[in-house]
Amino acid sequence: MLRDLQLRNFRCFPSTAVEFDSGFNFILGANGRGKTTLLEAACVLVRLQSQRAATLAPVVRQGERSFVVAGHLDGHLLQFYYSTLRRKVAFDRVEQRDLADYLRLLRVVSFANNDLDLIRGPGELRRRYLDFIGSQVTTGYRTVLRAYERALRARNALLKFPHPRPRELAAYTEPLVEAGLSLGKMRAAIVRRLAPAAEAAHGAISEGEALALTYVPGSEEDFAAQLEAVRANDARLRLTTVGPQRDDLRIDVGGMPAGQFASEGQQRTAALALKLAQAQLFAEEAGPPPLLLIDDIFGELDLARRNALLGSLPNDSQKIVTATSLEWRDKEWEGPVLQVENL
Repeated sequence: MLRDLQLRNFRCFPSTAVEFDSGFNFILGANGRGKTTLLEAACVLVRLQSQRAATLAPVVRQGERSFVVAGHLDGHLLQFYYSTLRRKVAFDRVEQRDLADYLRLLRVVSFANNDLDLIRGPGELRRRYLDFIGSQVTTGYRTVLRAYERALRARNALLKFPHPRPRELAAYTEPLVEAGLSLGKMRAAIVRRLAPAAEAAHGAISEGEALALTYVPGSEEDFAAQLEAVRANDARLRLTTVGPQRDDLRIDVGGMPAGQFASEGQQRTAALALKLAQAQLFAEEAGPPPLLLIDDIFGELDLARRNALLGSLPNDSQKIVTATSLEWRDKEWEGPVLQVENL
């Protein structure tokens, strides 16, 4: 379990520290006081990435150049220093050059109100959801993703030139294809694992309404041939138009695309099912149960769905929950309460 957090120059906090217990932990306070920031800090410490932003630059407190987050995980001290010029990750005060072992320490699932955007937002958000899962359960996923992103940036930079030479373009295309094919296979495998758990979770919360997940690749099976076929169009648009950067996750409720035809309540239920499926997938993996970060989602759910959600969470997981009040809480969900105004 994550026993504590120490923050310096992290978003709204110049400096603060909090402690956690096993089971449920509740962070209570008005909106805009830093509840979500504490959950973000926990995610950044153990995953070295934010569940709220694509990069860590916005996390640095305004007017400062760096942040530090630290905490104890089962007696071991974790530390992460970040600035635009340097990052430093330490385990028991020993700097880590290879981050693979560090990132295997603990998996994280984040539940938040903006999870609704997974259903009705752009494909980029669903790709980030799959990548966040893949980096925690699939060996080599993070490396392959970074390799594809580098190759894509390089190819797109070349396409910006007025007349890119075919030979130069081919040199950039080869690593793009290699990483892209691997990334697509990994994402497809993740969706195959997620789908049954998401369908079951959705049925439990919605009293039987059907949910279906389908991986939609952004390229054809012969990725190299497709790139060659669209080469003239890519040169005209000065952009790589096919590939995993166009992947998507189709989410159907009752046989129809949820982003277009489902009600807001149905969309929110589908988003919760995705996160519950992620938690279930992580709980099945070797190692400790995942850390669950649950950010002020209960005001959007009726009492029956709140209890169905909480009852579906892995029992052994540590849970850090933010809320503006605890009037909805039953005795079985008891745990220590931290008032964020007291920090």
